[in-house]
Amino acid sequence: MNLPLPISIHTRLPGTSAFDTLVDRIAAAAPDTDAEGCFPVEAFQWLADAGLLAVTLPGQPLDFQRGQTARLLDLLKRIGAANLAVGRVYEGHINALYLIHLYAASDQRQRWYADVREKGHLFSVWNTQAQDGIRIEQLDADTYRLSGAKTFCSGAGWIPRPLITGELTGSRSGWQMAVVPTERVQPIPVDDRFWQPLGMRASASFKLDFTGVTIQHDDLLGEPNRYFDQPYFSGGAIRFAAVQLGGAEALFEATRRFLADMHRLDDTIQQTRLAEMACLIESGNQWLRSAGDKTDQWLANQTDPATIVAYANMTRTAIEAICLQIMPLCERCVGARGLLRPHPFERIHRDLTMYLRQPAPDATLVAIGRYVLTNQTPAHALWT
Repeated sequence: MNLPLPISIHTRLPGTSAFDTLVDRIAAAAPDTDAEGCFPVEAFQWLADAGLLAVTLPGQPLDFQRGQTARLLDLLKRIGAANLAVGRVYEGHINALYLIHLYAASDQRQRWYADVREKGHLFSVWNTQAQDGIRIEQLDADTYRLSGAKTFCSGAGWIPRPLITGELTGSRSGWQMAVVPTERVQPIPVDDRFWQPLGMRASASFKLDFTGVTIQHDDLLGEPNRYFDQPYFSGGAIRFAAVQLGGAEALFEATRRFLADMHRLDDTIQQTRLAEMACLIESGNQWLRSAGDKTDQWLANQTDPATIVAYANMTRTAIEAICLQIMPLCERCVGARGLLRPHPFERIHRDLTMYLRQPAPDATLVAIGRYVLTNQTPAHALWT
């Protein structure tokens, strides 16, 4: 991808006909890449053409410094509704750019932002690993050698600028972030056997072995251990929750179309199910709007990070529950016939089931309980 930004990204944001056309196009193409080893290359070309890979950069409509988190969450939701695999990779791109916004030196920002603006490069964050995880060994003042592997590397093979994490050794130590310039390093072996999932096939979340890769000092992002800074680490859960809610909205829309095609709009039981689904989705929308607005307000006022994290954890937990309630309602509405291809339910259902399995849901719920039990603020003022 090597395309200039359009004249106005505003015309390609949610609420415009151009954006509606874009997400319809992404949704129509989703079945074509629903297989292990596939990746929605065209969808990301379309996002680049629309300027949406750069939409959070300085001076752009959703610039991180402008306090536009609720609008960003709506954008993520709509892209997730079109294709959850695209939404997952796009959220990783936004996550990486946010970490660069927070921790990069000025010259690094200029270089990495130019990669997005001028080359249409995708970024991502690959933090998950198993026992053979990443080590970053300092060889001299400017050179570092990597060893070990990352798992669940969404977009593996298609991300020119992956942000990885690993244990730094040498004159400094700790959990270090680095942005790997893939065209400047030796080929990174990809284990696609790792990725044989129930859903989210097109996210291409393979295992990559970085052993032997060398990077430079200016590829390191921030000081060691900054990756886990709060509220940014846990607070980012509201972004993947937005994509998940998009999947639930996609099921809702597909159910309405299916029932209309079957001439069952006057069925009282179906009306009841759709009413319940509509209530659940609007509840999720309210969670996202509130989480976005409160996050911006709290960050601007330097509110206690624990408050932001607790609210993000509640948002994530509530939206997971909403999705898990919508899925069986959808199944009952469409029956066995609706779960057959080429209807979209089967694919969206698989993708959402897989994507909902985010790390540590039980620990997240415990953390919410701990926060509200140790915070003596009255219930009516707990989040104000």
